[in-house]
Amino acid sequence: MSGSSSPFAAPDVQPLPHDGDAAAAATVEAVYRAESRRVLATLIRLLGDFDLAEEALHEAFRAALEQWPRDGVPENARAWLVSAGRFKAIDGIRRQARFRPLDDFAEQIEAIPDESADRAFDDDTLEDDRLRLIFTCCHPALSSDAQVALTLREVCGLATEDIARAFLAAAPTLAQRIVRAKNKIRDARIPYQVPGREELPQRLENVLRVIYLVFNEGYSPAAGEAVTRHDLSGEAIRLARLLLELLPEPEVMGLLGLMLLHESRRAARTNAAGELVVLEDQDRTHWDRTLIAEGTALVERALSSRRFGPYSLQAAISAIHAEAPRAQDTDWPQIVALYEMLLRMQPSPVVELNRAVAIAMSQGHETGLALIDGILQRGELADYYLAHAARADLCRRLGRHAEARASYLRVLELVRQEPERRYIERRLASLSL
Repeated sequence: MSGSSSPFAAPDVQPLPHDGDAAAAATVEAVYRAESRRVLATLIRLLGDFDLAEEALHEAFRAALEQWPRDGVPENARAWLVSAGRFKAIDGIRRQARFRPLDDFAEQIEAIPDESADRAFDDDTLEDDRLRLIFTCCHPALSSDAQVALTLREVCGLATEDIARAFLAAAPTLAQRIVRAKNKIRDARIPYQVPGREELPQRLENVLRVIYLVFNEGYSPAAGEAVTRHDLSGEAIRLARLLLELLPEPEVMGLLGLMLLHESRRAARTNAAGELVVLEDQDRTHWDRTLIAEGTALVERALSSRRFGPYSLQAAISAIHAEAPRAQDTDWPQIVALYEMLLRMQPSPVVELNRAVAIAMSQGHETGLALIDGILQRGELADYYLAHAARADLCRRLGRHAEARASYLRVLELVRQEPERRYIERRLASLSL
């Protein structure tokens, strides 16, 4: 069996404050918040099983609660917890052997590496355990919904109930989705590893898509009362920062820049009553200039690499909006040019729609409206409420109130977010004035 040293004799420790169990619990809780996802990622690699690793993680922290008040906090708490979790898992496997021959479990125990012999983490080699976990959770063999749920649960550490609430799913349904995803990883023997260089571009695209899905659900929830969900958008930004730290690719920079630029507008997206405020009407003095500066710098780095992709182009568009001190100062011709590049790189009716809106703002509302009508006539965006909202807005600006009213009514049939619904109702009411 590999590894036999005890994790409970670390020589470099820091004593806990002498004010009882409350101080000990607070210290362990702080370490849990800072290190638990890292510890879990390494335990998954060592043990090769999500559920066994999660159980080992909780056992390790239980051991910390018992021993750190007495022995002090280890200098390297994460290494101590990994070692403790590994030993607890092996002990658990041995306990199961009481009911079945030990030989049945010997191979499982032998397969668990000795973490003391494991080489140090080296971000430059793409072998960080957290990065492995992200790619495993976003493996293309899993459904899109399962990828998002598993990433939020295992990488971000969100409770199943919170994930279910965010995506309007029943908690038991969401839990089953996560269980099926874990079983799929186990049964299909999906490797717990970062893909090789030849696979990386395709697999990275999948990871970025999942992170952006999480961000979008936080920045503009698909349904419900909230205009934004900061917990979800914050987790997506945290994931992207982690990914950029471990894998500094241009499109990772582009995605992080895009999310930061969007996030910079959060405070201006609602008024004092909590109602939605659209981009054109936002008080730009409330935009977060620190996030704008960071996001813009990332966009510039991504574009200068000449290896940028669609996220970087979308981020460049957001940066142009951020640079304009007033809505009327927006450089719409440059935005049109960027959308045309994006359309060549990633053809889609939604990109066409956004380009049409930019053309309407730069070349005339009639021109943009004709393009939107052409897109809607094809039928691909017939149930996409934002397409009808864009048409309604252009008709309103052109004074074609009957058409605007019809489009706004269609939006009300499709929209699921209550603040957006109330915004559309106010627009409808204004047409009657």
